[in-house]
Amino acid sequence: MEGDCLSCMKYLMFLFNFFIFLGGACLLGLGIWVIVDPTGFREIVAANPLLFTGAYIMLAMGAMLFLLGFLGCCGAIRENKCLLLFFFMFILLIFLAELSAAILAFIFRENLTREFFTKELKKHYQRNNDTDVFSSTWNSVMITFACCGVNGPEDFEAIPHLPHSSEKAIPEACCQRELQSREGMFVNKEECLKGNEKFQNRQGCYTVILNSFETYVYLAGALAIGVLAIELFAMIFAMCLFRGIQ
Repeated sequence: MEGDCLSCMKYLMFLFNFFIFLGGACLLGLGIWVIVDPTGFREIVAANPLLFTGAYIMLAMGAMLFLLGFLGCCGAIRENKCLLLFFFMFILLIFLAELSAAILAFIFRENLTREFFTKELKKHYQRNNDTDVFSSTWNSVMITFACCGVNGPEDFEAIPHLPHSSEKAIPEACCQRELQSREGMFVNKEECLKGNEKFQNRQGCYTVILNSFETYVYLAGALAIGVLAIELFAMIFAMCLFRGIQ
């Protein structure tokens, strides 16, 4: 009976580690996609130090989970106590790190409000100055998502305008394009900058991006909870299998 229980534990351990292996592979692939994606995200990520760091953290976490899942599978099938102990210690460290990151994200979520982004835009944005990292990032976001400002074109009324333009002139990034990329041709740039709303993107980026990523945010949250649960069960099975191996 004890042998059957140990055998069952071994295969359950293998199954959980296989899911960790797949999760690590998905994170690794997602991190690579975010960095090399040619549709605009690469430029945004490269221009923003926080996103740039986050993408590489995702890569590192994916690679680590990929390796640990592989080691856990090997340790379970071969009943190697050294590999199982090594797996348990590292999966515990990753579990605690992920749990801490989730708690910090929940605590600092108020920094991602509409008011926060509006204040930062009015304080740091320099319109068409693409040598400025902040401005270049915002221009890329507005072009990619066909939006303007955080709430709309009115956000730029308090920002110094270009010489020989109206006081309410919006940046070029808010003008409609035939293709939503920096290489895309303007529909009518002159009329747009004169204030003709027909040729402007009038919707704020906060709403557009929130609607675009709302589904993915919930999916990411569910995936994170699932990964934490799998890691917890994997640690339990690893320790039980470790104690059961003679």
